[in-house]
Amino acid sequence: MRIKLSEQVADFVRSLATEPRREMGLALKSLAKGQGDIKALEGPLAQYWRLRVMSYRVILFYRSPNEVECVFAEHRSIVYEVFAAGLQRKLIAASKKTSR
Repeated sequence: MRIKLSEQVADFVRSLATEPRREMGLALKSLAKGQGDIKALEGPLAQYWRLRVMSYRVILFYRSPNEVECVFAEHRSIVYEVFAAGLQRKLIAASKKTSR
């Protein structure tokens, strides 16, 4: 399976301390094999999945059966709220463009 990291995810992984960065790298390699602590999200984020790595979460989107895009990563305590808020801003901006 092909794994694509967004710029935010790549920057986030690089910003981690040595041990969490190593764990994140191992988890992303496992994800390429279809393994890991992966769970479907619910509600407004229902088309996304999450990968749990220590106290961090990576939000995933399955582009196809063979391609996963890691779109957002952050500490567990804030990841869903921050991602949902950013997604909502993008949707509002897109609706304003189409209504013109």
